[in-house]
Amino acid sequence: MGQTLSEPVTAKESSYCQNELYRVGSSCMQGWRINMEDSHTHILSLPDDPGTSFFAVYDGHGGATVAQYAGKHLHKFILKRPEYSENIEKALKQAFLDIDYEMLYNESWGEQMAGSTAVVVLIKNNHLYCANAGDSRAVACINGEVETLSMDHKPNNEAETKRINEGGGWVEFNRVNGNLALSRALGDFVFKRNENKKPEEQIVTAYPDVETRIITSEWEFLVLACDGIWDVMSNKEVIDFCRTRIGQGMYPEEICEDLMNHCLAPDCQMGGLGGDNMTVVLVCFLHNKPYSELVARCASPATPQQRNTNGTATPSQASLSPSARCALNLK
Repeated sequence: MGQTLSEPVTAKESSYCQNELYRVGSSCMQGWRINMEDSHTHILSLPDDPGTSFFAVYDGHGGATVAQYAGKHLHKFILKRPEYSENIEKALKQAFLDIDYEMLYNESWGEQMAGSTAVVVLIKNNHLYCANAGDSRAVACINGEVETLSMDHKPNNEAETKRINEGGGWVEFNRVNGNLALSRALGDFVFKRNENKKPEEQIVTAYPDVETRIITSEWEFLVLACDGIWDVMSNKEVIDFCRTRIGQGMYPEEICEDLMNHCLAPDCQMGGLGGDNMTVVLVCFLHNKPYSELVARCASPATPQQRNTNGTATPSQASLSPSARCALNLK
């Protein structure tokens, strides 16, 4: 855990936006940390690809510069990729490497130790793509059930350890070279200096995993958050926390604030739990209906659903309806 204050900074930056398809809320809080190093983005209609939405959380470390740069520019790198029109999954993977390369070879870039996680959700034509590098996380609620969209990249994961070792590094105390607690990140260029290895083979790589899903009428909401949340609560606890409050009529941005308050440690003696910066983006799926319909849905117990081969919920015949279109608006 980084340096801490004598009292937490609990002031929050919160915002929301809404159209006929989505109600989106977000909030961030510095907490016990000396500085705020997180960044986040929600763009409900990308300027260069109207109707496509983009949500992201970036958890910076060693400085806020990488997280802030990614928050402003990563979606632009994605749209610039030549594969974007035909293969969004590949475009996402290459864009993560592109923005990393841009920062690495920018002579004005000073903080060689700065880095950031990146968890991104892009939605286009009912298709959801989640790209992740690091230990921020995206989780969906489908008819009351947890749908995990990303995997944490930790140094003690077998595949991650193998890459770290082959790149010339080591894992000590579950950290890369005894230092970094995550094994993939934007920035952290001190771990990316092996000239005999490709970018995706470096000790720490920006290369993301990408998960894809089809959005159906059973999708209720989506949570993106940094590890300041996930270190304190499990996926199910977060989903149940949010679903209960939606059912009580709270708005997404209020729920984000409530979630951070719930995770905040009462003091800084809890081994780091609840003492980190916190950022949450909550995307509620309206499916062309008023928010009150989602409130009513979440106020009722979920009906058990069969899972298909992709791990997503299969709607019951009684609840079948046209899939929601994923066109979005902006933060």
